[in-house]
Amino acid sequence: MSPTERAFWVVSPGTGEIRPETVPDPNPDEVRVRTLRSGVSRGTETLVFRGAVPASQHTAMRAPYQEGDFPGPVKYGYLNVGVVEEGPEELRGRTVFCLYPHQTGYVVPAFAVVPVPEAVPPSRAVLAGTVETAVNALWDAPPLVGDRVTVVGGGMVGCSVARLLAGFPGVEVELLDVDPAREETAAALDVGFAHPDAAKTGRDLVFHASATEAGLRRSLELLRPEGTVVELSWYGDREVTVPLGAGFHSGRLTVRASQVGMVAPARRSSRSYADRVALALDLLRDPAFDALLSAEHPFERLPEVLPDLASGSLAGLCHVITYGE
Repeated sequence: MSPTERAFWVVSPGTGEIRPETVPDPNPDEVRVRTLRSGVSRGTETLVFRGAVPASQHTAMRAPYQEGDFPGPVKYGYLNVGVVEEGPEELRGRTVFCLYPHQTGYVVPAFAVVPVPEAVPPSRAVLAGTVETAVNALWDAPPLVGDRVTVVGGGMVGCSVARLLAGFPGVEVELLDVDPAREETAAALDVGFAHPDAAKTGRDLVFHASATEAGLRRSLELLRPEGTVVELSWYGDREVTVPLGAGFHSGRLTVRASQVGMVAPARRSSRSYADRVALALDLLRDPAFDALLSAEHPFERLPEVLPDLASGSLAGLCHVITYGE
């Protein structure tokens, strides 16, 4: 067994602590990883921290290397970047991404890690899981050349979708958020910006990522006849009313779900989960994604950072957790 590592646990809703972890020595087909950075998935992880995962979704919401159960104690997280200390020769010394919780070091099967391109710094690489979600959404509902597309909600997922959309030929992209500070982020992502009340209408496609009922309602109002809303929000245990009256039926509107837990049907027969993560990491060569990185905090402060994120007193997009270099 290796020396004791340390990991962040949600002990009970609203309370977290750092606990010791004893990690086994790796087998020949495993790797030992020393964590460099981890990212806090602001939406999902704050729901987990608040104990807001519905009982019906406890199995579906399990992270790949989660320990414990909802609502707690539970070790949860999936945006981890580290360096391989032991393992197959082709991976030793490589910086890798893994869907692992916040922990100083760990052992996983070699197939569970994906090498990070040299051009992608570790802090930006923690966005791989978020960009992977955006990739899946665009596999679920790719725009056509010249489409008018709106992204409602300027969080990590919404901004990632907007940046990828900016690369589609002829596609006009508008990012909506109630926070005027997101206008600067939109500019860095090279997309338009508006408050939801001032948004353009007649849109072919709307990606909703605000996790609010008001955002979903506005998304439907923005569509042209026979347009589609792609719902990316995760509401946890909150009930949401969808306005299916007014022009919903006469406009033949569509609301479809997209969720990263499975590869989108359009690519399921030709792409694996590892392929999707590798694509996300390759897309992160784009330095524009640095606009999503808000602040860095040492691992020891994570029990203070998550309550502040969950309460909304700590603003920003992706908060990066640093580990001793």
